[in-house]
Amino acid sequence: MEEHIIVTASPHIRDNSTTRGLMGNVLVALIPCVVASALIFGIRALVVVAVTTAACVCFEYLYTLLLKKPNPVGDLSACVTGVILALNMPVGMPLWICIVGAFVAIVITKQLFGGIGFNFANPALVGRIVLFLGFTSRMTAYVYPDMAVDALASATPLASSVDKSAVSLLDIFLGVHGGMLGETCTLAILIGLAYLLFTGTIELTIPLSVVGSTFVFTLLATGDLKVTLVEIMSGGLLFGAVFMATDYVTSPFTTKGKLFYGIFIGLITFAIRHFGSMNEGMSYAILLGNLMTPWFNAWGHQTPLGFVKAKKQKKEQVKGGAA
Repeated sequence: MEEHIIVTASPHIRDNSTTRGLMGNVLVALIPCVVASALIFGIRALVVVAVTTAACVCFEYLYTLLLKKPNPVGDLSACVTGVILALNMPVGMPLWICIVGAFVAIVITKQLFGGIGFNFANPALVGRIVLFLGFTSRMTAYVYPDMAVDALASATPLASSVDKSAVSLLDIFLGVHGGMLGETCTLAILIGLAYLLFTGTIELTIPLSVVGSTFVFTLLATGDLKVTLVEIMSGGLLFGAVFMATDYVTSPFTTKGKLFYGIFIGLITFAIRHFGSMNEGMSYAILLGNLMTPWFNAWGHQTPLGFVKAKKQKKEQVKGGAA
């Protein structure tokens, strides 16, 4: 009996993963952050999440309907964008601004560039940055837990007026401080990370390199372990490293590329926080990392088995001819 070899285009190793399945895993991993935000900031946190997510889904559906394109709502990517965008807002954010952010994320950043798989940066990330630049006072109107939604803005652990050495690490770990909805509770983020790793949705390379490099740079600059831990567990660093920097489309696909990418984001975050005029630089660091991803892929590409560099090959040929 003859054996036949079937030659096909790569990839040659396949699994049963689907976009809907991967996005579903991310949504499940985000549930602890959503629940924590509701427990910490009250029921309005759920309202912000619901409105932003619904707006993202509606914009995606209407855009594809008007342009007579296939409806991609069922892949759940718009839901993931909506939840992540909502968790990047303070609890008192006016709902109409949430809708503006959803429009920027879905229509401008995602669909105008061709839809899922073609966006140049994480849609939720761009939506957050646009809102921060256009509605700065609203995006920085942080309130402490148990305060009214219209309460005066309060300082986050990264604020220059806060003595970081006096901040309670337990309070930061549990999220008992002012900040964005999804970034405050470290415990909830770590639970989500554990689920993503358990299901194989993401690898630890990017989150570990982002957090590790920021930790090293901050510790060298401050010389204070507690201050360094405060900076690691606040300002959206962990949330961004787990749920935003790991976006499949806008992050490198090689191991070395992921390391370059993570260290680059950590370095830029540290530089903005310590030498810039902002307390929180994670969003801009991830955006720059997204734009640099093609270069990180090129620098971190895997060497094919048996490949010999042109210069080395020419040198070996010259030696062989001389012999």
